[in-house]
Amino acid sequence: CSRPQKVCLCPFLPIHPLKVSTCLYIIQHPAEESRVLRTVPLLAACLPPDKCKILVGRRFSEDRYPELATVCRNPNTLILYPGAEATNLEEVAMMSSSPSVMIIIDGTWSQAKDIFYKNSLFRLPRQVQLKPNYSSQYVIRTQPTNTCLSTLECAAVALTIMEKNKSIQETILHPLQALCSFQLQHGAQIHHSKEHLLKNGLYDKPMPKNKRKLRRMELLVNNVKI
Repeated sequence: CSRPQKVCLCPFLPIHPLKVSTCLYIIQHPAEESRVLRTVPLLAACLPPDKCKILVGRRFSEDRYPELATVCRNPNTLILYPGAEATNLEEVAMMSSSPSVMIIIDGTWSQAKDIFYKNSLFRLPRQVQLKPNYSSQYVIRTQPTNTCLSTLECAAVALTIMEKNKSIQETILHPLQALCSFQLQHGAQIHHSKEHLLKNGLYDKPMPKNKRKLRRMELLVNNVKI
C-alpha cells in the first residue's frame, strides 16, 4: 500500500490482484497526488498493473497521449461521468459481453468537470453513470451529496457491474473501510455530506457570496440534482 508501517493497510488488500477483464484508465487531477488520504493507490493495489492505468494531468491532447486517444476512439470504451447524456451502467452491462475499457476522472467535482469539458477526447467514449442508490463509506472526507462516491468506490461498483461479480466490490472496499476505521480511532471525525449539513442546519461555514455557488447550495437543500 506504500504507507508507513504504523498505518499499513496491506493486511486488508487482496493476497493476489483481482482477475478482471475490464481495464480502468484513471485520469487524475494533479492536486490529488498531494492528498494524504487519496484512494486511487488502494484501488491500484487491488488490481493487476495492466488493468489500472493512472494518467496525471489537466489537459490530454491526441498528440501527447496517442494511446489514450486510441482508447477513447474504441467503441468498447466507456467514461464514467454523470449527466443528461449518460446511460445507467447497469443497462450497458446487460447489453454487452465484450471486455471494456472504463475511464474514471479522479478529482473534486469542479476539477472533474474542468477535465471532462476541456478535453474533447473524453467526449468520444460512451458516457455512463451509476444509479444514485449507493452511499459513500469514505466517511472521513466531506462529499457534496449523500450519494457522491470516492474514485475507489466508483471503480468498485463499476467493476462489480461490468464483471457481474459482487465480491469485487467487497474486496476493493475492504482497505477503504480499514483506512476510515484507523483514522476514526486516532481522532478523525465522521464527515457528513454538505447536503446533510445544509438540510439539518449544521453547516457552520459562511454562505458564499458568489450567486452561482449559492444557487448550488439551494439545489442541494431542495434535493435537486446538480
